[in-house]
Order: sequence, then C-alpha cells, then structure tokens
Amino acid sequence: MKRRTFLAAGAGLLAAPAIGHAQQNRVLRFIPQTDLTVLDPVINASYATRNHGYMVFDTLYGTDTQFRVTPQMVEGHVVENGGRLWKLILREGLKWHDGERVLARDCVASIRRWAVRDAFGQGLMAATEELSAPDDRTIQFRLKAPFPLLPEALGKMPSLVPVMMPERLAKTDPFTQVTEMVGSGPFRFLADERVSGVRVAYARFDGYVPRSGGTADGTAGPKVVHVDRVEWTTIPDGATAAAAMRSGEQDWLEFAANDVIPLLARARSLKVAVQEQSGMITLMRMNHLQPPFDNPAIRRALLGAVNQADFVQAVAGADPAMWHAPIGFFTPGSPMASDAGMEVFKGPRDYDKVKRELAAAGYKGEKVVLLGASDPAFIGTLAEVAADMLRKAGMNVDLQMSDWGTLTARRLSREPVEKGGWSCLMTALTGVDMANPALQLALRGNGDKAMYGWPNLPELEALVGEWFAAEGLAAQQAVARRLQLQAMQDLPYIPTGQFLQAAAQSAKLQDVVRGFPVFWNVRKV
Repeated sequence: MKRRTFLAAGAGLLAAPAIGHAQQNRVLRFIPQTDLTVLDPVINASYATRNHGYMVFDTLYGTDTQFRVTPQMVEGHVVENGGRLWKLILREGLKWHDGERVLARDCVASIRRWAVRDAFGQGLMAATEELSAPDDRTIQFRLKAPFPLLPEALGKMPSLVPVMMPERLAKTDPFTQVTEMVGSGPFRFLADERVSGVRVAYARFDGYVPRSGGTADGTAGPKVVHVDRVEWTTIPDGATAAAAMRSGEQDWLEFAANDVIPLLARARSLKVAVQEQSGMITLMRMNHLQPPFDNPAIRRALLGAVNQADFVQAVAGADPAMWHAPIGFFTPGSPMASDAGMEVFKGPRDYDKVKRELAAAGYKGEKVVLLGASDPAFIGTLAEVAADMLRKAGMNVDLQMSDWGTLTARRLSREPVEKGGWSCLMTALTGVDMANPALQLALRGNGDKAMYGWPNLPELEALVGEWFAAEGLAAQQAVARRLQLQAMQDLPYIPTGQFLQAAAQSAKLQDVVRGFPVFWNVRKV
C-alpha cells in the first residue's frame, strides 16, 4: 500500500474510546519521532530517551535556547578559593516520586554515574579532586584547577543527560540500564501502561515544586505542568501520523514527514512550524575499529565524494530555507562554527579521482556494511543517499535496513561485519548537540570512551583539552578553528549537512516551550 493511501484511512487505525471534552483537554497526545526503547537517559543518546528523561527526572541546572545556564534543582552556588571550591545548594521541597526527600548524596551518586558515560562529565571529573555531600542540601566540588564550565556541564541539554536519581538507583553500574523510573521531575512514568512499540504514558507529579522566577525556555525556568497526562503513541508511517493529526486524535507530531507538510499546513486545526531552530546535523559515522574505515587515509579519500546538498535536499526538499550546506564540525551560526578546511566540500565531485585515491589508500574492495533505519524515515533516506555515494566511489556496499531500535542496538557491536558488526551508518543530531566541543559527543576521539565507532584520535583529544582550558570566546574560537582542521584530517565522522524539520501541533496547544519537546508550560485549551 502506498503512503498516500493511508491518509484517508489512517485515522480509523488509532480510534480511541470517546471521552468528555474537559477530560480531553487534560490529556496531551504526542507522536514521537521514534519509539522509546531505552528508559535510562544516562546510557542512551536517542532523542526519545532524552525527551523521556526530562519528563521523569530533573537536572541541577537548566539551559535555555540561547545556551544560557541557570539554576534548576539548586537554588544557587558559591564559588571560593579562586574557583577551586564550588558549593551547590539544593532547593527546599524537592521530592522523589516515591515520596522520599531529595538529598545531596543522591545527586553526588548521580553525577558520578553520569560522568563515566559523558565526555563533558569526564572533563569535569578529571578536574575534580573531591566530590562530596557535607550535608543534606550541599553538593561540594573540590577542584584541582578552576573549571568555570561546571554549571554548563551539570545543565547540558544534549544527550547524555545529567539527570538526578535516588542514590540506590544511581549506584547502578554506568553501563547497565536503570529501568525503575523514580525521578523528581514534573511527570511520573506509568510503567504498567507501557506497550513496547506502541505507547507510553506519564502522569503529572503533584509533589513537584517548580523553581520560582524566570521564563520557561529550553530546559531552564519554571516547569509548571498544566495537563494531567501525556501519552506518546508510536506511529512510524508519516502519512498515518498526519491522518491522526488532521482527525484530532493526536495533538503533537514531533517531526512531520516532508511529503505531508503541505497537507498538514492546509488544516485550520493545526499549526506547522520549525520547533527546533538549531536544526538537525546529518553525519556519516564510521567504525574506526574495523576495515576499511580503521584506515584514516580511506576516510579522507571519501571527502571528495561527499556532496552535502544531496543528503539534506533528499530529506528536506528543494527549499533552501530548510537546509544548509556545506557545513563543518560545529552547528552553522553557532560561535564555534568556521570555514576552516571547508574547501574539500566545494566544487564538482570527481568520483574517478576518489576511486584512485581509495585504491592508493589501500582499499581492496572490502564489504562496507552501511546501516540504515526505516524509522525515523529520514535516516533511511540518508542511508540511501550514502549507499549511492559510496557505490559511485567504487566501494562494495551492503546497505542493511532495520527499525531504529535494532540499529541502535547493533551500532554497539565491535565485531567484524561477518559476525554482525558494521562499517558505517547515517544519523542526525540536533544542532544543540553539535554547538561546541564540550557538548559534542560525536567529535571526541577518546577510544573506548568515545561514541559508537570508537575513534582513538590523540591529537584531536589534545585540542579538545585546549578548548576546555581556553579563557574567553576569542580564545575558544581560535582553538575551535584548529580543532576543525584536525577533524578534517582524522575524521571521527563526515558531516553531511544541516536541515530543519517542521513539527505539527493542534491549534489548541498554547505556550509550547521552544526547542526539543518538553511538556511543561504547554496548555491545551
């Protein structure tokens, strides 16, 4: 059946029992871009897990859409001893969903667990001599050297999220998933209503105390909840999701498929707009442990085959307002973005030259297992473009498509391709994730501690360390230029462009917070 065929019949597939108008206005129904397969936001970088994490858990600091950091669970902090002693003071009245009081020792254990997994956290702990809880409300860092980005680390928006959880859960091995969802965030996870691949649900946490003052923006400001329930329904097919939005069965579609946006925009009951202004940064992630991409010369030879516009136009359409290419290793328009080394992406592509350079680099026709996913649909589209590019460059490509959950599990394999491993994959990360070296997991070259693909790139890592130590914006920008030049040589991944995605929302929704989906502040009228 063709995608368009679903438009007439899709609404009936999701029919639900009729409920009263007032009750409907207390339930917000949301269609995520992918199913929620992993619950623990400390060990999984998927956006469904991140969005879930911000509902159930809270963070010590929040970050607005201008990257300004403000206190969230803490009422403030005191810095002493020339920046080597930080005392973070928790707000009064914080409770876990099980009714227990939030204590500083819970947060200390949570920070330690998160820092094992996250590159920003690793940098913070490398600068930390002692992390302790001298009393129930004080989290204390004794540092070896000043670390002025401490609030930015503990309030970072991108995955992996530095969420706070009870000490008994935070003592879980950092590489083992926490499945008991007890947080202190504005929503409770309704575990008994979860149906894998279909639906998850949340209820407002009546014991949550929002911080006072400020404006809800990003993950910063007061988190005031105006609905009783939020229900996520997984609808992989874009046309079926569009039908559910047009019929009023669903209130919010995280990402609208490009081919149904005109249809959604014509519906008076809906609003269609770009919610996440930092866009999506697309990239080819390569496995640095297995041939052929364990060879940096082969990685570099591929640059001549990459036409970034091919990738982003395939998912965003021809409208140049919805995509940007070429891009480097930092989000376009962000302070760290530059044109350093960008010449390689400009001008016509010469595939015969690329074939010669690949042969000279040592490529001998080894199979390249390229992973793609059918949901979200744009990942599959990106993979198709990548397969075509690699074949034109003379590589032996085996494109293997699956659902997103299967891909995210398989990308953790370090085995050779003949034993279920992989060579490369296409993915996309929000511009928030890619804005600077502290936030960008994909840029790191710290081997076993790095993002899947596990690049071991000492010179790149040294420059990341220089960036952390740089004082002031100009110094950071100078290091970022050098870092981008080094990344063009080492290639932890290949950037393939930026695109914007439109969300669709019911006209009944008001005061939706800008950025990725959060469910506080929004009203359904």
